[in-house]
Formats: sequence, C-alpha cells, structure tokens
Amino acid sequence: MSKKIFILAGEVSGDLHGAALIEKLKALSPDLQVYGIGGEAMIKAGLQPLYKIDDLAFLGFSEVIKHLPKISEIRKSILEFIEKEKIRTVVLIDYPGFNLNIARKLKGNGVKVLYYISPQLWAWGSSRAKKMKKRIDKLFVVFPFEVDFFAKYGIDAEFVGHPLIERIDKYDFIPRDEFFRENELSAEKEILLLMPGSRKHEVEMILPEAYSAAKKLAEKHNLQIVISASPNIDAAFYRKYSGDDAKIISGKTYELMRYSKFGLIKSGTSTLEAGLLGLPFVVLYRTGALTYLLGKALVNIDSIALVNIVAGKKIVKELIQNDATADKIFSVADELLNDNAQLDKMKNEFSVLREKLSNEKNKRDLAKRILEELV
Repeated sequence: MSKKIFILAGEVSGDLHGAALIEKLKALSPDLQVYGIGGEAMIKAGLQPLYKIDDLAFLGFSEVIKHLPKISEIRKSILEFIEKEKIRTVVLIDYPGFNLNIARKLKGNGVKVLYYISPQLWAWGSSRAKKMKKRIDKLFVVFPFEVDFFAKYGIDAEFVGHPLIERIDKYDFIPRDEFFRENELSAEKEILLLMPGSRKHEVEMILPEAYSAAKKLAEKHNLQIVISASPNIDAAFYRKYSGDDAKIISGKTYELMRYSKFGLIKSGTSTLEAGLLGLPFVVLYRTGALTYLLGKALVNIDSIALVNIVAGKKIVKELIQNDATADKIFSVADELLNDNAQLDKMKNEFSVLREKLSNEKNKRDLAKRILEELV
C-alpha cells in the first residue's frame, strides 16, 4: 500500500472538510504523505500544496469560459504531478465542475478515484450519474438520502455523516460578552448578520442589495449590521459594497451565527451551519444572467437552500435572482422580525437537521474507509 495520497478541494467549504479529513488521516497514519490543492486550513493540517484554492476561484459558466486556459494548465500540472510522484489514490472533495472533469483523466490513467461530498445530481439531473459511475471508484456522501439515489445508477455510495455536525460540536466558542467586547460591538443591540459569500463575484452580486435592505432593517429593529467576511477576501473589498456603519468580521462565522438575531445568507453550506446553530435567516442567491438561465434550465428541485432540501420542506424563505432585491429582502425579513412566533418555529424546525445529518447508527468513519481504499 502506498503512503501517498492526493486530496483536491476547490473552495472554502471544501478546505474545511479537507482539513478535518487530513487531521484524522494523519492521526491514523502519521507517515502518510498528503499532497493536493486546498486552502490555509488544509495546509495547516498537513497538506503539501501543489496549488491553493484561490487558483481555482471561478464561479459560473461565463466566468469559467474566461479562465479556460488557466484551468487547463492547472489540470495538466495535477496529472503530471500525480504520475511523477506515483500517487495511486486521489480524494476529490465536492467542486464538481473541475473535479468530475479531472476524475475522467485520473481514472483513465489507472488512478483510484474516491469522491467525498457528492455533486448534487439529485438537484442537477441524473443524466450525469452514468458519467460519474465511469469516473469514480467510491463515493462518500454526507446526506443519507444520497445512498439510495446513487444506488439506482450503480454507484457505490456510503454515508459518512455530515462533517458540520462534528465541527460545530468540537468548536470552542468565545463567550458572547468577550466576543462583543473584542470586536467592539454594541452590547445594547443584537446583530443582523450578512453572509454574502466566499468569492468576490458572489459578494459583488449579493452584498449591495443585502446591505441596502439591512440598513433599513437595522434602523427599524434597533440592530447592528455585521458582515461575516471570508478569510480569503480582504475586508476592503466588502467595504466597497457596504457603508461605514457595517462591522466587518473575518474568521468568526460560528460566533456570529450563534450570537446574531437574524441572518441574510447566501445559498450554500452556510445555510446548514446557520440552521445547526439555530440562527433564523433568509436565503439569498444572485448570479450572472447567463449562469442563472442555464442553472434554472437544469435544476429539477423546488428548493436551493440545503436546510430546506434536507428537511424536505420550506423552513426558510428563499429569495433568488430577481427576487433578491433590497425591497424584497427587507419585506420578507421585516415580516419575520415582527413575528417572534415565526422565528421560534424556524428554530424548532432546525432540530430536524441535526437528526438527519448525524444518523450515528448508519454512518461510517471516513478516514478509516479512505485508508482501507488506499492503493
């Protein structure tokens, strides 16, 4: 068995999942050499990086087209490195646009391909499932319902539990008073939290409308606006799309979610985190017109928010594209903030998330399974 593995994550959430995986792999097999692509969290955990996730920070169809030469160069470098180092097992984390493409090349080169956190084919259509079956050897999924979905297409899938459960349970929260004091937040006002995304394109598309709505909400409900900044984006970039009254805090997402009154949150992993931490919120999503039209034609589910998908019903309101305007955001959020019963109901509904995502009886240990698959 080789003592080398290549792990590839292409975005911030994947970096966090990858870091947790690397820590466990290293604990079980200290001499394992871990190469790949990740961010600061994975590097800190022991990744020897070929590239960083910033090199893969593309969003949407038109943006990918523009960067095709660079994407091709990165893909070629990865394949050459894996061949040179004689790495026989690769773990791909989420990021399907890039990862499923390179999986085809890896499989063709005789590399064992393990995929962690599945592409959401149950949302984007099952036509890609046949391609996926040909390109990967094993799929480790984080939603229980995915096991049966992929089984229909002959894909070997195992449920390993959602990594957010363990991450939140192990997280060492700064006490509320201390957190407010350290970040110069007003003790007299509750927080209205804005989470516009972890990529610059997302921030550009979402923050202007979200901030405009937040300003009115803060004035009406005596709240203070805090923008949760991604560590890979400078605070000055967020300031371009918000006013001086907004506090920008980076790297303290969980404290902000736990200690906030309400959130305006971009669709994605953050919606699950907010739900698990009991923060009432509205989901926002805006992207380029071409990307949106293509996505709308392909998506075959009623919800885009993961909290709603996992729960199997609409727990939170979703404001998408032309509905994600300042006026509409204000109207929907204002109605919720005026009704404590609705806020409490939303918090109670979030309890189903933990139950469904932990599923202790049926999940398997990811790191142990990966080491068992190592060749």
